[in-house]
Amino acid sequence: MPLKTLFLNPPSFENFDGGAGSRWPATREIESYWYPVWLAYPTGMLEGARLLDAPPHYVSAEDTIKIAQDYEFLVLFTSTPGFPGDIRLAQKIKDANPKIKVGFVGPHVSVLPEKSLKDCSAIDFVCRKEFDYSVVEYAQGKPLEEILGISYRKNGSVVHNPDRPQIENLDALPHVTDVYQRDLDVRRYNVPFLLHPYVSLYTTRGCPAQCTFCLWPQTLSGHPWRKRSSDDVARDIQKARTIELCAKLKPLGLTWSCTSRVTTDYETLKAMKDAGCRLLIVGYESGDQQILKNIKKGATIERARQFTKDCHKLGLVVHGDFILGLPGETRETINNTINFAKELDVETIQVSVAHAYPGTELYEYATKNGFMVADNKMVDEGGHQLAHIQYPGLPADEILDSVHRFYDEYYFRPKAAFRILRKAVFDGGERKRLYKEAKTFLKVRAMRHKWVKERREKTDAAVTAEPVKV
Repeated sequence: MPLKTLFLNPPSFENFDGGAGSRWPATREIESYWYPVWLAYPTGMLEGARLLDAPPHYVSAEDTIKIAQDYEFLVLFTSTPGFPGDIRLAQKIKDANPKIKVGFVGPHVSVLPEKSLKDCSAIDFVCRKEFDYSVVEYAQGKPLEEILGISYRKNGSVVHNPDRPQIENLDALPHVTDVYQRDLDVRRYNVPFLLHPYVSLYTTRGCPAQCTFCLWPQTLSGHPWRKRSSDDVARDIQKARTIELCAKLKPLGLTWSCTSRVTTDYETLKAMKDAGCRLLIVGYESGDQQILKNIKKGATIERARQFTKDCHKLGLVVHGDFILGLPGETRETINNTINFAKELDVETIQVSVAHAYPGTELYEYATKNGFMVADNKMVDEGGHQLAHIQYPGLPADEILDSVHRFYDEYYFRPKAAFRILRKAVFDGGERKRLYKEAKTFLKVRAMRHKWVKERREKTDAAVTAEPVKV
């Protein structure tokens, strides 16, 4: 029998979507949670294992410590914003259960394995990049010295074993839906622009795009695109696979959503719509072409316009993601992006501030050029995003303030407001959901305005302060 293993997406800030399936680990303006997909695969590979997703199930740190007392091995998925709290929790778990072995996984420890181990004596080892087989092998009794892709302490030093090759045969991995059904309450998962309840899973890993800010391909999954099949990876094959997959989904009568790039053509979009696709989550990022070039997005403004027109024509709902504070950002480019978003007029949007995670090109760029703010905090005390990058003439507080100006200008247009009110009038369930989301959003909005005001007052005071006369 393998070690009795607990896979943990840990409790953290209130309503924190911490990273076990989230692209931007943070507390959202509106409470929402993605599934802990990365943890679900190895959970399904080990007899007797359990997946505990604490945040959406409102499991406290105290309850987590009690639960962990019944286990021999803990696998904790951490993130850069959540790491300080996660190591405190790991230490308390080990204090309560001294025999438990603790392995940390996720982008933060993948990029900073030695520092992570030195920061917390409770961690027995960390996994670098894909961790599915590394943690399974340990649970099955394989010695640390023989496990690829891990780092651990030995005789007072940190040992880095050779890297583990990327998983090529994704078909060999279990189906995460079996783990969801057993360990999770799907009603706890809510993303405002998706139908409720929803289920998410991955059919591929890796991303060939070179976006400099994106966390997953640079720190965990890698860029090579792999899928649950044995076909070669190439752009034309990818299109053929999507159309082939849609042909198989159509008879099932499912309603589904997925991520998409603006490079997806009309033929593929039509096949997706015919197969039951309802919504696409699209990373537009910016309305400035030079910024798209700076971040190696591999897309153009004109292509984004045509893609969106195609979606509108086919009746596909679009949720658009935008980022403020990317390299090259100015007041003018922020205004351009806001106007571009209003021109596209997609159903819903999410606006984030650029976060430079260790291990990404954006992090190297920001640190090399001195663009990181002095305190370098990614999130506030509640886990909400803070701007920690600034540029000459564009301070961090102005970037953060622009996030809510973006939301205000977008949603307080008659056309956008009408869409929201129409949902509320004709659907009682949607009305309750929107009311709850609006309250949460306005609370976060007020908190951020307060943070911006205090930061500006502090800056103004520093500028106007006179030197002390001796």
